[in-house]
Amino acid sequence: MNNNKILQVKDLHLELNNTTIINSLNIELWEGSIHAIVGPNGAGKSSLANCIMGLEKYRKASGEILFKGKDITGLSVDERARMGITMAWQEPARYEGLTVEDFVKASLKKDRDIKPVLKRMGLDPDYYLKRAVDDTLSGGERKKVELASIMAGDAELIIMDEPDSGIDIESLNRIFEAVSYLRESGRTVVFITHSSAVLKQAEHAFLMCGGKVVDKGVTKKIIPYFEGKCLPCECKNEPYIGEAENVR
Repeated sequence: MNNNKILQVKDLHLELNNTTIINSLNIELWEGSIHAIVGPNGAGKSSLANCIMGLEKYRKASGEILFKGKDITGLSVDERARMGITMAWQEPARYEGLTVEDFVKASLKKDRDIKPVLKRMGLDPDYYLKRAVDDTLSGGERKKVELASIMAGDAELIIMDEPDSGIDIESLNRIFEAVSYLRESGRTVVFITHSSAVLKQAEHAFLMCGGKVVDKGVTKKIIPYFEGKCLPCECKNEPYIGEAENVR
């Protein structure tokens, strides 16, 4: 694993509506690696991703977030995106009137042929380029279009929130292939996931509970969580032992 740290989160603490969401959390991510963040519902996984992305209300968090050694804690989503951080959302957005071609090209700093990345995602350019990114596409199709735009762009850190949500097995395998491609091109991927199938694609994982990292290490160290063997702790959450229930 590359020892160069692309992201460092230091003593991150977030309260929303007088409730502690993230509690003095510390993580480090390495360049060119695939990481996973797992844990029960309410553990703070998605909130951590939102803090890293810089969504407005999540910028109220205290602590530091360093990207390639630079403090980005107070920067906006757009500023972080320009630096090379992006996120593939659990529910991809719909854009009425915006074609797949224009959506993917919007992520490019210079013009290039986007057909190869569409094909890599199993999207026939002749059929999809002029399609609108709206309700005429399924959630799985929009996820693949979103990932195609990430592959075509220059983002160095890609956060993927529940990549298996609402998609079929063929689409999930396409996503796994795309993630391998991203890693081979030197980019860093972070999965936010409930799925052991997704976790197994990672090299390193963090187990969160109660807004904290309660365990971390190589993936095989964290897999027992999905077998109902959670760590003893004061939280009332039970381990999530389903196997990608929302994949259909």
